[in-house]
Parts: sequence; structure tokens; C-alpha cells
Amino acid sequence: MKLHLSLAAVVIALFALSLSVGPAGFARLWHMSGPMPLILWEIRLPRAILAVFIGAGLGLSGAAMQGYLRNPMAEPGILGVSGMAALGAVISIHFGLAALWPLALPFAALLGAVLGVALILALSGSRGGSVTLILAGIAISALAGAFTSLVLNLAPNPWAANEIVFWMMGSLADRSWLHVALACPFILIGAGILLSQGRALDALTLGEDAAESLGLRLSHVRLWLVLGTAAVVGAGVAVAGAVGFVGLVVPHLLRPLVAGRPSVLLIASALGGAGLVLAADVAVRVLLPTGDLKLGVLTALVGAPLFLHLIWKMRRGQI
Repeated sequence: MKLHLSLAAVVIALFALSLSVGPAGFARLWHMSGPMPLILWEIRLPRAILAVFIGAGLGLSGAAMQGYLRNPMAEPGILGVSGMAALGAVISIHFGLAALWPLALPFAALLGAVLGVALILALSGSRGGSVTLILAGIAISALAGAFTSLVLNLAPNPWAANEIVFWMMGSLADRSWLHVALACPFILIGAGILLSQGRALDALTLGEDAAESLGLRLSHVRLWLVLGTAAVVGAGVAVAGAVGFVGLVVPHLLRPLVAGRPSVLLIASALGGAGLVLAADVAVRVLLPTGDLKLGVLTALVGAPLFLHLIWKMRRGQI
């Protein structure tokens, strides 16, 4: 509980900082008339809210996947849903749908995520285990990556290819309340599904056989985890692009603080993920205030060394 309260306090502080970072500080935005309050309510507030929801969803889904697979190197993208969501968005950009209607891109990404869920459930089957789920996710990720490369290869001009590449880097810039209304309901539903599986994940720490002997139906647990992760990750990719390593790094860093209990780690990882994405979004505005440093680029620069450290610790038998 103390850990959760501490993480919540950090998230609140970073949320306030996110609202204040920019040419016009928080105090000026709050007291001045004219266009200044619009900057707070129409630009910064939706951006900060999306950072909280997307970060919390990624951290939560990462902890859930690591708990189910009992592997600290698992992350939400292992299901291939994020790749399929990105493919849907890339197709909408390629055919000009995103230019015709601002919400065409996130809707196409959500459609891609739904298709990814259907594929992974069809490939893994009703009785497939965790290994089957991983292999199905790898196959779907490879398929989505191949088609995304094909779309890039067939881009009609360099500007279209650049637009696709920049979107895939991940960003929360220029997001509006429409994006909040589109993504947050899916993230809330997915988060509720994942949190409901906390006791099942605790039982799985004893092993699949022991969990089944306690009355746990693994096929139902897997189905709910896939649906919850797909809702969270698909919605996040739909409005922010690819933001990597959050679901991998956050649960790994917080696991020692919760004595390895998956049910407690779920909430902690959600708060930690929200804090990490908020901090990263503030950093991209502070490090290059006149440039366009992408959120996904910064999270990868931070997460990749931590991922290598994780591999090193596993090699030395410290995990």
C-alpha cells in the first residue's frame, strides 16, 4: 500500500509538471485570459491524460503477461497486437484515409488490433499453452512487420513514407479530446479485465499443474489476458503509435518491491508505467523544445540499456 501511495504521488507530481512545461508556465496559463487557457485545456491536458492512461495500460499489461508466462522478459507486444494495430494505421496513412478524416488512423489501428486478437486466438487454439501463445504472437508480429515493410516499400512518394515512419516512432503531440474519448474507454475496459485476473496470476506462481488443481481454468485466464492486453495495447497504439519498453521495464523494476506477488505488481506497474510515460513526455519537450523528439524514441533509448542489463542478470542467474 505504501508503494502504491508513493507511486500515485509521483504520478500526480509528474501530471502537474506536464501541464506546466512549455513557453507558458502553469501559473500564466491558469490566470491569463485570451488563448493561454486554451493551451492548457485543449493541448496539454489531453496530452497528459493520454500519457497517464497509455503508460498505465502498458505497465499493467506488461506485468500481466510476465505473470502469466512467468518470464520477466515478456512484454505486451509479444502477442503481436501492437504490430497489427500499427499495420492498420500505416494502411490508413498509405491510402490517404488519415488525411480525409482525423480519426481514420486510430480507428484503422483499432481494427488492426481486433484482427490481431482474432488471429492469435485462432492460432493458439482453445487448449494451447503459454508456448503456443508465444509462437502465435511471434508469427503475427512477423506477418504485421512484413506487411508494414511492404506498405513502406510501395509508398507513392518520400513524404508519405516519412509520415509513416514518424508516426511509428510514437508521440503524444497534437492529441485532442477526441483521442482521449477514443482510447480511454478501451484502456479502462482492458485494465479492468487484467486486474480481475490478479488472483489467478498469484495461483500461477505455483505452476500450471498446481493452479489447475486449485480449480483455475487456464484457458479462461489466457482468453481474458489476451482480450485485456489487446484492448489496452491496441488503444494505446491507435492514438500514440509505438511506445516500447514500458511494459517490459516497469514490472521488472518494481517486482522486488512487491515480493514477487503478481496481483500487487499489477497496480504498481500501472502507476509506474503512467509515471514513466509522463516523465518521458515531459523530457521530449524539455530536451528539444524547438525540435520534434519522439516519445517512442526516448523510451527506447532508456529501455534498451535496461533490457540489456536484464539479459545480463539472467545470464548470471540473478533472476
